[in-house]
Amino acid sequence: MLNRKIQPEIKEISTIQFEKPLVFDITKDNKLFCMTNVQNETSKIELIFNAGSILGNAEIAAVVNELLLSGTKDKTSFQINEEIDRLGGFIGQAVTFESATFSIYALRENLLPIARIVKDVIENCVFNEQEMHQSLKARKQRLEISLAKVSTVAQRSFKQRFFNSSETYSRITNKEDIDAIQQKDLIKFHNKSYLNGLKKMILVGNFSQNEIDEFIDIFGTWVSGEKFEVENSFENIKGYSHIEKKDALQTAIRIGGTLFNRSHKDYNDFLILNTLLGDYFGSRLMKNIREDKGYTYGIGSMTVELNQTGYFLIATEVKKEVKDLALAEIKFEIDRLRTKLVPQEELDLVKNYLLGQLLKNADGPYSMMDLFISAEEFGLTLDYYNELIQSIHQITPTRIKELANQYLNWNQFTIISVG
Repeated sequence: MLNRKIQPEIKEISTIQFEKPLVFDITKDNKLFCMTNVQNETSKIELIFNAGSILGNAEIAAVVNELLLSGTKDKTSFQINEEIDRLGGFIGQAVTFESATFSIYALRENLLPIARIVKDVIENCVFNEQEMHQSLKARKQRLEISLAKVSTVAQRSFKQRFFNSSETYSRITNKEDIDAIQQKDLIKFHNKSYLNGLKKMILVGNFSQNEIDEFIDIFGTWVSGEKFEVENSFENIKGYSHIEKKDALQTAIRIGGTLFNRSHKDYNDFLILNTLLGDYFGSRLMKNIREDKGYTYGIGSMTVELNQTGYFLIATEVKKEVKDLALAEIKFEIDRLRTKLVPQEELDLVKNYLLGQLLKNADGPYSMMDLFISAEEFGLTLDYYNELIQSIHQITPTRIKELANQYLNWNQFTIISVG
């Protein structure tokens, strides 16, 4: 019997034993990744398309993704969703800068039947004009409401100034853009980016080889034959800009600088620096801006990865009257990392936190597949995570200071406040 009076032995995490997914060729450049070691009857399939928001009109990608199940010549959206519901299916849809995803979750025995339904309705989607107009009307209403929020205005302004040199990444949606969307635009985008834009497939579930082959047969005709090219560098507008909103009670702040994605040699070490600065509840920004000063309910920093590059971002909303004080304190914390060594005890706490998060994120086949895809997207293998563990163990206060001086230059940041 377990003696709960005795503390369990503490073991250092040195490696994680990952299970690699099976890889099947749809074509030479398009793959299906499959994790079959699932000890229950759950399953999912995820389709990833070259259908991100940087393609076409700023809003077309999102509208098409939303309306994929809006109806065919023979079925209404209600009938389609009723069929999927009857089989216990759950649908997930999302659009990012560079890709769009369509996910189906269901019991293993029902995933293939739902996949056949989805294949038919997406392939034969007619983008019914009534459904389209309802979607566009709702989007205009949501946009109008969002534009009253300082966080939305700050996000849009930051996007335009940070991606200043890019016509695609800097694009924002205005009501005029929504008004200009026509049915023919949706059909054109759908044909190019979905029916000929499938990039990869992800399958999790205890499926046989015959079932895996059937999923490839169902969706394999949608694979992309084109090489998807994206921009690999941006020129941001540096310095501070404020947008006044007299009726606002809070001020939104966005601060960002150019960076890189996880394929870069410094990414792992910068991830540790970023966690220390603002990416967990005990971070320096949270302790200073939230706990000590009481300027905000929350503040965070993050790394954002793009296909060829990435960026660093700090985001918060503060009381309007302390906007300048909050900016000064954020700069103070960055300068402190650049000029003073982090105490080893504080760094060890961050190391333990990151190692714990890695273990949690590797728990089970679904999480393991998510980790694999996050690495595969940048040409890496699951070995990346064990390399990250070694980086966590080896990083020193001196290395943290070196990285802060190299990448956290206040004068190179795009800084926006709205309120």
